[in-house]
Amino acid sequence: MENFIVSARKYRPQNFNTVVGQDHITTTLKNAILNQHLAHAFLFCGPRGVGKTTCARILAKTINCTQITKEGEACNQCESCVSFEKGASLNIHELDAASNNSVDDIRTLVEQVRFAPQAGKYKVYIVDEVHMLSASAFNAFLKTLEEPPPYAIFILATTEKHKILPTILSRCQIFDFKRIVPEDTVKHLEEIVAKEHIKAERNALQLIAQKSEGCMRDALSILDKIVSFSNGALTYDNTLEHLNILDEGYYFKLLTHLTEEDLTSAMLLYDEINQKGFEGDTVLYGMAAFIRNILVCKDKASAHLLESIEGWRDQYLAAAQKIGTPYLVSALNILNEAEIQFKMARNKRLHVELALIKLNFLQQAIELSMEDGQLVKKKLVDAHYPIRTKKIIPLSNIVVNSEAKLVIETPAPITNPISSPIVPAKKVVTPTVQDKPLVEPDVDSVSTNAGGKKSLLAVLQQKYGSEYNIEEVKEAISLDMETLQLCWNEYANKMEQDMKHSVAGTFRMATVQIEDPTHFTITVPALTAQKFVEQERMSLMEKIWERFQNRAIQFSILVDAGEKEDVPLYLKLNSKQKFDHIAKQYPLVQQLKERLNLEVNF
Repeated sequence: MENFIVSARKYRPQNFNTVVGQDHITTTLKNAILNQHLAHAFLFCGPRGVGKTTCARILAKTINCTQITKEGEACNQCESCVSFEKGASLNIHELDAASNNSVDDIRTLVEQVRFAPQAGKYKVYIVDEVHMLSASAFNAFLKTLEEPPPYAIFILATTEKHKILPTILSRCQIFDFKRIVPEDTVKHLEEIVAKEHIKAERNALQLIAQKSEGCMRDALSILDKIVSFSNGALTYDNTLEHLNILDEGYYFKLLTHLTEEDLTSAMLLYDEINQKGFEGDTVLYGMAAFIRNILVCKDKASAHLLESIEGWRDQYLAAAQKIGTPYLVSALNILNEAEIQFKMARNKRLHVELALIKLNFLQQAIELSMEDGQLVKKKLVDAHYPIRTKKIIPLSNIVVNSEAKLVIETPAPITNPISSPIVPAKKVVTPTVQDKPLVEPDVDSVSTNAGGKKSLLAVLQQKYGSEYNIEEVKEAISLDMETLQLCWNEYANKMEQDMKHSVAGTFRMATVQIEDPTHFTITVPALTAQKFVEQERMSLMEKIWERFQNRAIQFSILVDAGEKEDVPLYLKLNSKQKFDHIAKQYPLVQQLKERLNLEVNF
């Protein structure tokens, strides 16, 4: 039985012209060879499977070729090229840094560099996966890499450039390999299937290129598997089945149901997809990529970013014309959030169905947020606040009479509704009917007095007296001892009724003294009594403000220093002192803190 060679090895490029998708690299290397401007150290970096090691081997073979072509390619016929093809060349050394990453391995390599080549011009050292070297190995390699012998050339290859020391990067000529575009991958696959006499549909090869994500080695491996699976005949259907890819036709059907708000059909279609064995995250990921493809097709300038096979292109363009951009962007946001939280969901199916329900009613939500066909951005706030508007009245129409009342002249009508009307000094309008805005009256419709002027309060009482309770603001009352003491005793009786006997006793023992019309002091005999009063400060102040109609009144608490109080220990100590006291009494608490590495928030 003949040994099978995988396509990735069988069709590995042997010269620069056969390297796929890296023209910017191969052109530079060929020109350097022809002009004899070779650097002593190269660094090839880029994604996996894009040709880094292949280009390193082709470069090593070409610079030792004795009959280089005019295009800068190896002849593949001289003794050096033939020995390289057979793997018997003594001038090319490959080191896998993933398994040989110690200082001793690098020292062995450095010792070999001292010996000149027996045949050929250069000794080439290819170090693959160089980012796996340890820091000590990198340091041992620095001097040799900076000043190698004239016949030594180092080619380093890595997929993780950021892990390499800056001192190494500064000593190398860096080449960045890029991912292979799907068109180049499909073209290369078509050449291979033609050589192997395999029947393959172009749509199937496009699916393979899309699945490989720019990695040629992965594309060739997938091709080998599907050829074995399909017995040498690649079709679109068996490629979908083998790669476990959901047909885009399902996504078009699902999107149609969602935009038509046909939730039942959408849920049934998802059940059909689920029965085929596709997991929920696959559906979310595929749907997000599908919506993204429609979004890029909205503009002809970005239509080339479409990541799909040619057969679906027209349907994508048609869908992009029907569906609005707000829906697509909002759908992408919903699908992205659902995919992120999919791993944390316990009921995976319900999680996906919830995302479909949101997409089903998304159009209604967008229509509610549209004004005149334009999407309105709304600022999120913690609470709802009314919009306050007020018409500015010309100064010539506002007069203050001898009674210090604000009067508006009748020739200046006010027609705009306001939420905070201008009211007379020391007068307020208090609405009693809910959900009915208070509108400033039309002064023209109200009869005026002999002077042609009428107070705003009279106008409001005449026009809205039947609908609102309009009353004057009561005059603020200054503090007086009799009223204050009465209010204080009433609050003490309330505490007694609320079964707060300690607080009530504190209030009865306290002494109240007025300092000025808006401030009074309370003298208590002990620190504990002060804390009782502080606990009731807000409730007490509300009662006092209501009694005196003056919210400017405040009080302060004094502790009588004449008596010595036996204050409880927990009131004397702060948080840190409390913990130290507990830890001193119970050493296990301190041990628990140290073993669990806990931090006490003092």
